[in-house]
Amino acid sequence: LLGGDVFMVKQASLQSFFGVAYWSLFFFIPALTMRMIAEEKSSGTLELMLTKPISDWQLVLGKFLSALLLIGISLALTLPYYITVASIGPLDHGAVWTGYMGLLLMSAAYISIGLFASSITNNQIVAFLLSLLIGIFFHFLFGFLAQYSPGFIGKILSYLSLHSHYQSITRGVVDSKDLIYFLSVIFLGLFAAETTLAKRNINDN
Repeated sequence: LLGGDVFMVKQASLQSFFGVAYWSLFFFIPALTMRMIAEEKSSGTLELMLTKPISDWQLVLGKFLSALLLIGISLALTLPYYITVASIGPLDHGAVWTGYMGLLLMSAAYISIGLFASSITNNQIVAFLLSLLIGIFFHFLFGFLAQYSPGFIGKILSYLSLHSHYQSITRGVVDSKDLIYFLSVIFLGLFAAETTLAKRNINDN
């Protein structure tokens, strides 16, 4: 199905695959991150972990990297499909690799958002819904509102749209503004999660 148009257009493409992967990750990542901090807060294991010689930042970064590694492994398992499609027709390999790069960057940004959502509540379901809500803003609403906002405001909303930066990368052109955007979202999400944990520790003391 995902490569079914190869013989019609005489050109192999993974565009459909990347579309399915994008929306699968949109729902999977909140489910993955919702329990990473919230569950440990509700069970009391977070306090136990924080008594160890480990900082809040190291804790958040460790959870971020473990989630990103899981996503990376999942995407790596799809490489046989890429090889199969490449063997049955001409394929733009550059666009494929930037597509994978876009998925990884989008996932990293969304994981950081999910960790922040998980850090501000003890309830996993609340963390899932909050992460999904923030994701809707970044994936849909900013881009939608940008279409109906004039001038400078429209440009700001367009820049805030995660989906527009993802699409820019998957076209095969890696622009520094897209990389800066994703790295900024990742840092801000992790910083917000770390700050939330730090405030909790201060309040507990």
